[in-house]
Amino acid sequence: MNNTAQPRHIRLMDTTLRDGEQTQGVSFSVNEKVNIARALLQSLQVDRIEVASACVSDGEKHAVSQIVAWAETQGLVDRVEVLGFVDYKRSVDWIAEAGGRVINLLCKGSEKHCREQLGKTLDIHVADISRTVEYAEATGLRVNMYLEDWSNGYKDSRDYVLGLVSGTSHLNIGHYLLPDTLGLMSPSEVTVALTDMLSEFPDKEFDFHPHNDYGLATANVMAAVAAGINNIHCTVNCLGERAGNASLAEVAVALADKMGMQLSVDETHITMVSRMVENFSGKWIAANTPIVGADVFTQTAGIHADGDLKGDLYKSALSPERFARKHSYALGKMSGKASLKNNLDELGIQLSEEERVKVLEHVVRLGDSKQVITTEDLPFIIADVMESKEYHHITLLNCYINTGFNVDSTASVRVEIEGEVQQGTGSGNGGFDAFMDAITGILKQKDFTMPELVDYEVHIPRGGQTDALTECIITWQSGERDFKTRGVDANQVMAAVKATLRMVNLKLHSL
Repeated sequence: MNNTAQPRHIRLMDTTLRDGEQTQGVSFSVNEKVNIARALLQSLQVDRIEVASACVSDGEKHAVSQIVAWAETQGLVDRVEVLGFVDYKRSVDWIAEAGGRVINLLCKGSEKHCREQLGKTLDIHVADISRTVEYAEATGLRVNMYLEDWSNGYKDSRDYVLGLVSGTSHLNIGHYLLPDTLGLMSPSEVTVALTDMLSEFPDKEFDFHPHNDYGLATANVMAAVAAGINNIHCTVNCLGERAGNASLAEVAVALADKMGMQLSVDETHITMVSRMVENFSGKWIAANTPIVGADVFTQTAGIHADGDLKGDLYKSALSPERFARKHSYALGKMSGKASLKNNLDELGIQLSEEERVKVLEHVVRLGDSKQVITTEDLPFIIADVMESKEYHHITLLNCYINTGFNVDSTASVRVEIEGEVQQGTGSGNGGFDAFMDAITGILKQKDFTMPELVDYEVHIPRGGQTDALTECIITWQSGERDFKTRGVDANQVMAAVKATLRMVNLKLHSL
């Protein structure tokens, strides 16, 4: 007889489209909201999503309608939720008109808020809640109930919080949502408060909604789950007011790996959804952000690369393959033979031992001078070290770019391609766009297909003068593979031009 207990299933509600949109400077378009909702429910497979606040704007209502319309076609409409207010018919009607099926009713979880913000007693607030809930039910909506600022409310007046839950316990409320609105709690405080809530109301379904003001959101989630909570709120990339909410990626992985919990999330789509939200929000995550950051699966120290080659000595449960990513090995002053070998293997380049020593010495010198070195820089470094022109398929002879205010930019470009001089002109929305128009026209004659530009970064030294050297790093997509090329120049546009020509040389070499 097998008595092995099944792991608990923890359900995640993502609130990127509601709470995450309260991040300073973030506003998603209708189309962006629909695409994020689809990615969250269909690709990432989160259990629920909260997509908007009621009564905000006509645009927001249209977004909810579009999300709901799509969700209905997929049988997912009951997993789409909207925040509403204790305003009797107003929020309920707004959500119902948009096609929504679930209202998350924002109630005052703090006696201080109830008294000073609403000017009401607990009994009056409960009466208002009851009227709104009963109307929502009659309208056909399911109701969950937020206890706004619950963490402070519990600390300042436990009796008020317990009275609010008990006073509404006769209503048909699916989940009581308990937010640490200001992100003030520690794991031990979460444990005490939630253990108490579950003990007082063992038949109620509670959600924990953390914020990250002390950087403790993920730790607090773990404490909440340990206390017995089965429903957790989070956002993609930790979006949210101030320091944000709990990170979906961190929460999902920590609960699975450190607590043995079962989740619905498809981890292979975590990075994809993170990138989508990053692009739509305009809020770029740090390269060392756990799970989803650009550098988290990059080994920098040569000793670590060596250890990986000799038996995966520096690998853990957080393998890149788990998240549809792969290991990379940084090139710089701390690179060793193993780092160089891994990058050469990536490019399919074979060198003798003597050649590898020379190339590594050059890489270390460049790294020591604080230059960024990408994998795609290696062919050019090798060519320099070996005094070869193997990757010099195209050479820029002259480039004239004219740009100004309220006019189209133009470019005139003259290049030498494998001994033949070619000239072209182009126009566009800015100097680089004009250059790309010109160079694309020239390269069409060579049956050259320009890869898609995925990302464009410009780095200027802190405190640098207006004539400082500028580094431009462009990420390109060719087929299934992304790769980066870099250019350096005092002129920002010319730095991008150099990065582009380096890409062209790489592609021409492979033709």
